[in-house]
Amino acid sequence: MRSVPVRARVYILCVALAGVACAAPAPGARPSWPAVALLAVLYAGCEQITRCRVVGGHAPRGLGTFFPVLLAGVFLLPPSAAALVAVPGALLARIDREPRWVRRLWRASQLALAAWASARVYAVLGGPAAGAGPDFPHVLGPAGAAVLAFSAVLTVLDGGVLVTAERVPARTAWRGLFLRSLAPVTVHGLAGLMMAVLWTSPYGPAAALLVLLPMGVSCWAFAQYHRERAAHQATIRALVQAVDLKDKYTRGHSERVGRASVLIARELGMDDDRVEVLRFAGILHDVGKLGVPTRLLRKDGPLTPEERRIIELHPEYGHEMVRGIGFLGEARAAILHHHERMDGGGYPYGLTGPQIPECARVVAVADAFDAMTSTRSYRRARPVEAAVAELNRCAGAHFDPVMVGALTRALDRYGWHPEVTADVPEQGAPEQGAPVPPPVLPSPAPAPAPAAVRPGAR
Repeated sequence: MRSVPVRARVYILCVALAGVACAAPAPGARPSWPAVALLAVLYAGCEQITRCRVVGGHAPRGLGTFFPVLLAGVFLLPPSAAALVAVPGALLARIDREPRWVRRLWRASQLALAAWASARVYAVLGGPAAGAGPDFPHVLGPAGAAVLAFSAVLTVLDGGVLVTAERVPARTAWRGLFLRSLAPVTVHGLAGLMMAVLWTSPYGPAAALLVLLPMGVSCWAFAQYHRERAAHQATIRALVQAVDLKDKYTRGHSERVGRASVLIARELGMDDDRVEVLRFAGILHDVGKLGVPTRLLRKDGPLTPEERRIIELHPEYGHEMVRGIGFLGEARAAILHHHERMDGGGYPYGLTGPQIPECARVVAVADAFDAMTSTRSYRRARPVEAAVAELNRCAGAHFDPVMVGALTRALDRYGWHPEVTADVPEQGAPEQGAPVPPPVLPSPAPAPAPAAVRPGAR
């Protein structure tokens, strides 16, 4: 518990007490306790299966839960009984991160509240009485509203944890959570409704179990996809760590460029897949430095023309290194062309304007911004405001003005937090670990163009 902030402990305790209150049977209520017990056991079993390493050990947070059984309980049981279904499975679930019991308590309370609220909405909007069974097509409206309520409660509570435990700013904690959870919860809600229909049919609960077979197959397929994604993350992490070890002066630079690239991409309204590609591009843009002699990367003072020409080969080295990594997509073009200039004065091919791939124009701005706001061997860090002013001064000649404007707006809205880790976190997940911020020193005297934005700068 020492690793959990005090405000997070208070928040989790309040949610747990609310969950206990929701699970308390209402006066006069007589739920079918055999049905509650059977659904609770079934959910606990599904939770263990979907979280085992063979089937779903790499599922992302929140989506590894097997919601069909919980939502079947919503459609079959009174609200207080529906809240109880999730508790045993959540308390017994395998948790990899400490503190385990706090996480189990949180998950049990969260799911109990979501199930209770969902069942209340279902009942208020005219859903069939507990045990009566869904009545098509009239049940579709209440069931749809119940699914929305279930997803909304999860979203609200998850956002609260991000604010209190992960210290994510409140203005961004809930962004996108509801939409990301709605699709899987809706699919699981349809499966739960089918389970409820079969449960109350003449064939009984045994027939309802048939619904879980295709859902189990889909969970397995999803786990395989996420396992492959985890392998991609491990590949990128290894490459980034290798570059950081080789070039000690730019430790953390790759991750910060990836973060700045994401800010630009989101400001431009790119879809999630392209944002992810831009993150990869920013993180790996300097991977070609692995082919550059270490003595040049660690040299104190200016480079000779010959040394500069050697370093200018790093985009081509990087492109060759990642050529066979299919999941990077257009990020490979960004790695090759992130030192091109809008006026054709860049390298390696001297492309101009729209000839430069869009992803490379994004990474070029992100790279120059972090280079100017970080201390290097040959100059000191500049304040964010000075770096933005320099980017705007060079827009049109060095950089794409659209990308510079997008970064400027994003920085005005979110600010810039240069702390990084040696890991590559999931999109939208909080970063953890010991921060390694670059030292912020007074800005040097103005110069015509900083080394960070001159062709050939490291």
